Amino acid sequence: MSERAGAAVEITTADVRDLLADRRIFPELPEDLRDDTELVLDSMGLVWLLHQVRLRFGLTVDPDEEDFAEFGSVERIAAYLRRAAARAA
Repeated sequence: MSERAGAAVEITTADVRDLLADRRIFPELPEDLRDDTELVLDSMGLVWLLHQVRLRFGLTVDPDEEDFAEFGSVERIAAYLRRAAARAA
C-alpha cells in the first residue's frame, strides 16, 4: 500500500531526518544532520528504518543489494523512497 487517505505518499527529507532522529537506533548521527551528509547505516538500522517507513507511510520497501548505495544520505534515502512509492502506486 503506498497511499495515505487517497493521496500518493510523498516522503520528504524532513520525514527521513525524523526517522533517523531516534538516538536508540542511530546514536552516532548528529542532531543537525544535513540532507547531503554521508551516512553509513548498519543492517539493524536499515531494517528498523524500512520497518518505520512501512508503519508510518504504508510503504513496503525491499531493496536489492545494489540499492544499498541509495541509503547514503538523507537526500538519497528520500529520493529512493519516493521512487519506490511511485512504483507501488
